[in-house]
Amino acid sequence: MKKVGILFGGKSAEHEISILSANNIYEMIDKEKYDPVLVKIEKSGHWQMDAVKQFDVIFPILHGPFGEDGTVQGLLKMADIPFVGPGVLGSAVGMDKDVMKRLLRDAQIPIGKFLVLKSQDSAPTFAEITAAVGTPFFVKPANMGSSVGISKVRSEAELTTALKDAFLYDTKIIIEEFIPGREIECAVLGNEEPAASIPGEIIPAHEFYSYEAKYLDEKGASLEIPAKLDEETIKRIQELSIKVFKVLCCEGLSRIDFFLKSNGELIVNEINTMPGFTRISMYPKMWEASGISYTGLITRLIELAIERFEKERGLKTSFE
Repeated sequence: MKKVGILFGGKSAEHEISILSANNIYEMIDKEKYDPVLVKIEKSGHWQMDAVKQFDVIFPILHGPFGEDGTVQGLLKMADIPFVGPGVLGSAVGMDKDVMKRLLRDAQIPIGKFLVLKSQDSAPTFAEITAAVGTPFFVKPANMGSSVGISKVRSEAELTTALKDAFLYDTKIIIEEFIPGREIECAVLGNEEPAASIPGEIIPAHEFYSYEAKYLDEKGASLEIPAKLDEETIKRIQELSIKVFKVLCCEGLSRIDFFLKSNGELIVNEINTMPGFTRISMYPKMWEASGISYTGLITRLIELAIERFEKERGLKTSFE
């Protein structure tokens, strides 16, 4: 029986979401196939383990910096342990919205207008920003998820507050145009030949899908899975999801988020390389609608991690 380390918690602002995901995975993993062990990383960065264990595979259900950004993936790669999800490169570029958007733009994938601002830069004026991306617009930390530190800005006063808030979480922020449209998400699963799920739709009750709407307000948003879309639109979403996944060098799993405009145009918002994984999270729910149970999805992700590890080890051996 393979020993699976479920690595969770972490130093990011998404610590609590990681705990929820890990508990659900531990509860629902196929215990006839796997021996799961919870390994918590405290907010301080301290790793909690009763004893040093040898794991056959790690499921790093860590969200945000210091876990989803390639840091832990690099550590596990050096330790020669298979792990679930994208590797170092895919995790890093998926976490950094600036780098992600530039790669997507270079691949001619449709994205919204954006500006990048670093902490040492002189802040642009409200008028300069609106001239570049329109109004209203969003201010976001470049390396963060779960809508932490995001503000919707309509005025100079709101801009000052939004910049201050975003810089609490990162030294680089993204300023994005507001794109009116439906919020559609699609789950991708696989390594070299990934597959895309049935898309789902988020219908926020708030102005946008904020941290509070996602996790604190039970009525913050309704989820519609499958999304009410025609077959041609579903196909376009699935094909574009797989293209984004490949362009950003991802493996294992990712969730791709879109805006669907009223004229049918699809705009890629971002990729999430380690999406929320509670039983009611969008990623597993979309695969459930596509015919893969929550437990079956965990099993497939572990299998993909081991398949990739064995292939990489085989390539390494052939050159020795």
